Amino acid sequence: MDSTNNEKLPRRRILAALAGGIGFAAANVAGVLPSGAAEVSKINDEQLHISLDRERGPLRIGRFGVGHGGYWDEPTWLDRASGEIRSLRSQTIRLFVTESYDLLPAPGKYNWSKLDKSVEMILRAGSKPLMCIIFKPRVLFPTLDQNVVTPNNWTAWQDLVFNLVKRYKENGSGIEYWEIGNEGDIGAQGGAPYKFTPENYTTYYQHTAAAIARADPDAYIGGPAVAHYTSALLPALVAYCDRTKTPIHFVSWHNYNSDPSTFTKSIAHIKKILAGHPSLKIETIIDEWNCSIGNPPLDPRFQPCFIAEVTYRMLEAGLDSSNYYHIRDYYVEPQVMTFLPWWNPESWNRISLMLGLFDFQNVPRPSYFLFRLLSRLRGNRIDINGSGAKIHGLGSYDDSMKSYNLLIWNFSDSPVRARLILSGVPEQLKGTRVALDSVIASNEEFHRLQPQPEFHVDKGEGTISADLEPFGVTSILLQKISRRAWG
Repeated sequence: MDSTNNEKLPRRRILAALAGGIGFAAANVAGVLPSGAAEVSKINDEQLHISLDRERGPLRIGRFGVGHGGYWDEPTWLDRASGEIRSLRSQTIRLFVTESYDLLPAPGKYNWSKLDKSVEMILRAGSKPLMCIIFKPRVLFPTLDQNVVTPNNWTAWQDLVFNLVKRYKENGSGIEYWEIGNEGDIGAQGGAPYKFTPENYTTYYQHTAAAIARADPDAYIGGPAVAHYTSALLPALVAYCDRTKTPIHFVSWHNYNSDPSTFTKSIAHIKKILAGHPSLKIETIIDEWNCSIGNPPLDPRFQPCFIAEVTYRMLEAGLDSSNYYHIRDYYVEPQVMTFLPWWNPESWNRISLMLGLFDFQNVPRPSYFLFRLLSRLRGNRIDINGSGAKIHGLGSYDDSMKSYNLLIWNFSDSPVRARLILSGVPEQLKGTRVALDSVIASNEEFHRLQPQPEFHVDKGEGTISADLEPFGVTSILLQKISRRAWG
């Protein structure tokens, strides 16, 4: 998808207001449309069939979480960890273990103090770190050259990796995933000082994986976290591990593209590679993803809706987990960065990227609130099928709360009237909903996630009508009508 012309935003907000609200017109049972909706012209109708009595197994939305990026040796979102980030319920948060942490300041001398702070930050958020190994100690790599990927002493390298894994195994951090490398197919411009070939990456992987497995036999080990899913590094790694019986438990890759179909294509491509190695039981992880970096869509409604659409497509394609890049944007400035001693100044990226759930001033972007809505999808996935190409939905039944949660969105640059046709309604249910407003200036949660009027759905079947603006998103909660009311 290309960006939507921002000049059209005022007109679209007028249309949405005529429909009864930003992003979601007041939903009604049995197809009764809200007052004023008839004044909105050129709204296409699409249907979603929602079977509350048909479950598809555990949704595990927490496996589709977020990542912590960057070149920093300080915990950059510590003040958000136990509140805002914990509420997202991300099962893992990917952590770059870079040379900024100075793990090996001298031969045989280990330093965990800086890394401990970032690990603790992730644990405080209720998540477990997915540890990405991209450090390159000067003691073992005295030359600043991305093409030098072999340490001058393999024993010392393996001792460093072994002691790193052992530390977090023994201190109860619960770390399971260890990833070897990051975007080694493009080298320094991808955020790591290694540029591999298929031959030298597999050698590097074998030595590193052996040290990880020796320190923690239960660890999940994988890679190569390639920038391009068609990179030769990934099939070479899988074939090498199959042939040599080197441990591999997951493969990982990245995607920055504003077209959600590219995510589906990448998953199919990787699964085809893995199908050639049936003896391996390997998870698939896209642990960096976002819309286009070089030409991001400028409509503020696009990115939150894009997150919903991509998450839906990843689930449909059978991806095991993902990590959105990333939690908070931070300035890349030489005066405050610690990566320059191990980074070639001609290769590092000086662009300040606008990808975070929190911006450079630590203010939440609309994308944060979309992840808040995703986090509500707990329990078993319920069956949702549509008749059109623009609206999609995810839903779950939370047995602990005896409630149904639905997330519905319109991934298009034109308004859509969604007919949500419910079946298998077990009894009369009360419906409450919120509409995501990505345009309003306020970041107060009740402004971003605007409450809408309550409604009821009778036992058996029912219909909810929702007018969704371009890239509109709404969340619906259906639950039993309590016998005890507040009055």
